[in-house]
Amino acid sequence: MSEATGLDTVATALDTPGTSQPYAELGMAEDEYERVRKILGRRPTSAELAIYSVMWSEHCSYKSSRVHLRQFGEKAPENDALLVGIGENAGVVDVGDGRAVTFKIESHNSPSFVEPHQGAATGVGGIVRDILTMGARPVAVMGALRLGPADADDTRRVLPGVVSGISSYGNCLGLPNIGGEIGFGADYLGNPLVNALCVGVMKHEDIKLAEAPGPGNKVVLFGAATGADGIGGASVLASATFDEESSTERPNVQVGDPFLEKLLIECSLELFAEDLVVGIQDLGAAGISCSTTELAAGGTGGMRVQLERVPLRDPGLTPEEILMSESQERMMAIVEPEKMDAFLAICAKWDILATEIGQVTDVTPEEAERGGRLVMTWHGETIVDLPPGTAADEGPVYQRPYQRPESQDALQADDAAKLSRPEDDTELRAQLLRVLGAPGVCDPSWVTQQYDSYVRGDTVVSAPHDAGMIRVSDDSDRGVALATDGNGRFTRLDPYAGTQLAYAEAFRNVSVTGARPLAVTNCLNFGSPEDPEVMWQFAESTRGLADACLRLGTPVTGGNVSFYNQTGDVAINPTPVIGVLGVIDDVNTRLRSGFDSEGAGVFLLGETRAEFGGSAWANTIHDHLGGLPPRVDLTAEAALGEVLAGSAEQGLVTAAHDLSDGGLAVALAESALRGGKGVRVEVAQDAFTALFSESGARAIVSVEPGQETEFLALAERHGVPVTELGTVGGESLSVTHPGGVVEIGLEELRASYEETLPALMGDV
Repeated sequence: MSEATGLDTVATALDTPGTSQPYAELGMAEDEYERVRKILGRRPTSAELAIYSVMWSEHCSYKSSRVHLRQFGEKAPENDALLVGIGENAGVVDVGDGRAVTFKIESHNSPSFVEPHQGAATGVGGIVRDILTMGARPVAVMGALRLGPADADDTRRVLPGVVSGISSYGNCLGLPNIGGEIGFGADYLGNPLVNALCVGVMKHEDIKLAEAPGPGNKVVLFGAATGADGIGGASVLASATFDEESSTERPNVQVGDPFLEKLLIECSLELFAEDLVVGIQDLGAAGISCSTTELAAGGTGGMRVQLERVPLRDPGLTPEEILMSESQERMMAIVEPEKMDAFLAICAKWDILATEIGQVTDVTPEEAERGGRLVMTWHGETIVDLPPGTAADEGPVYQRPYQRPESQDALQADDAAKLSRPEDDTELRAQLLRVLGAPGVCDPSWVTQQYDSYVRGDTVVSAPHDAGMIRVSDDSDRGVALATDGNGRFTRLDPYAGTQLAYAEAFRNVSVTGARPLAVTNCLNFGSPEDPEVMWQFAESTRGLADACLRLGTPVTGGNVSFYNQTGDVAINPTPVIGVLGVIDDVNTRLRSGFDSEGAGVFLLGETRAEFGGSAWANTIHDHLGGLPPRVDLTAEAALGEVLAGSAEQGLVTAAHDLSDGGLAVALAESALRGGKGVRVEVAQDAFTALFSESGARAIVSVEPGQETEFLALAERHGVPVTELGTVGGESLSVTHPGGVVEIGLEELRASYEETLPALMGDV
């Protein structure tokens, strides 16, 4: 330390090479620390150590996953719609008419366990800013949630807080929440998953990138002042496992201000519209450390920052704390000097604090070879002098060992086919009601009704339908549909196939709206990467997704990896959550999932096989997980999508609903309840398989009388099997089968379906 100031400067680092530093406490391995010393040619200053520790954390550098994530680029299908791919804050795809959409999903799992409301709220705020930094107006959000058993005390603590956090932040921003999903399972107790998705709309020419070009341009920090909240969040919470006492602690969780973020959004969009920004980055994980290193590395490679100019909520913060703070609602812009007055005037108009903290610098050829120079000073003393690319782009890359779990063969051999089935129609009826009312299958309205799904007026379809849909502009009927899906049980049984099934379900959920799937984002939630068996699950999962996206022509545009989702040595079931975006030319042709047309014919698309491994029936009735998940047939999924899109365009179908959790039984019940009309069907095979199998590539549709011939011809052209089931009408779900009849009135169905979550949550 400098004797005069007590500050750890570059000069004192050179003079005191043997000073002990707390790299391990900051999450760095010894060899990583030694590599930093080699890069710098000396020990790092405390401020430099802070930068490298957060930028090289698992959350920011993807050091354990990068070798597997490369497949998404190496196997990327050719797709002319992709405008910006992996590597930026979010992917961007062309949706026609000169417009583009950007979308991404990210996790805020650990913070949402520690402090559910703020953890979930700031997860929404962070993903919204990722979309904003691409130059887009955020227009909708979604959430994919996984909780412990619905009747567990900790679930009653976490779920209401998570829902209130998502709701209050999104509602205050005026962003509709148009869908998502929720699941429950014992392995998520203490390890909830809170994955937030945002979508934004822009014109092609509005795209912004995270770069700092132009020596002499100003570096401007605008938005909230920097506080102590969130310090070290990326390197601590996202790389930590929890024990039973962790829920009482409140370290490192950011605090959100949605009203300030709303002003920040409008201010940023006006700055973009006036062409006052040449580079932009939000301050999310790793805060100023991330924004400065990434902007500098993406530009000329040179930047000089006066760190004492950063506005503080707490004047006692040290330089290291300022660099590691993850205070919310902050952005960093690169502005040309002659445009600074206009930039500051717009910020003042929106009551947004804006401060010039540095400038882009030129670099010598020698410096350029090393990735440029990022220099930071503190009251005239140099505390940071490093090549920004080494922090932003050249973190450690681990080839983590992985191996198939020794228990995998026994798990797959434990076939669900051995489980006892209902002996008669009375038991079959009772089990149908139990599956329909199971947490994770039942009506999610207790959650979704706390969100505003129609603010802004562009929402076309939202929960409880299979996918959300929004109109992309006021002067066009073009829309985009989005769905997220993931099934940890399937992925536990077979990570490769399970991930493809999650992708296929999201693909199918978009298709049943009448939209054509176009692109993919993902949030990959796994246990510790230091466990070879977890890494095998991850390797198989990423391989499965890359292969599926290549097969169906939907590129991965970006996403997130969340490791260390485990308590002690017990990891969650591997849970890749896959988001699919599709485009529909005319939202007026979209399909809903409710049967509301009396007399319409009901048809099943696809083949049903006796597949129960990982099914909702096996889980609900027998608490069983074993066997193999349903077979993946991507060719059949693509063909089904074509039939559904064609049916919507030609007006052949009045409603469509995919078959997934709970199989045909749940799909029929949901469509009847959503449309307010009963349905009478007859199945030729045994009723149990017909009702509870979860074979993929299937959907039910209702077809108006007189349209059957054209509909059947369309399905035949695409090679999709069709089975006529029955008719919409009456006041019950009636299933006739070779052994008898199962009939349940709509009110009894509704009670089973709708009362589960309100009863479990009570007055919380």
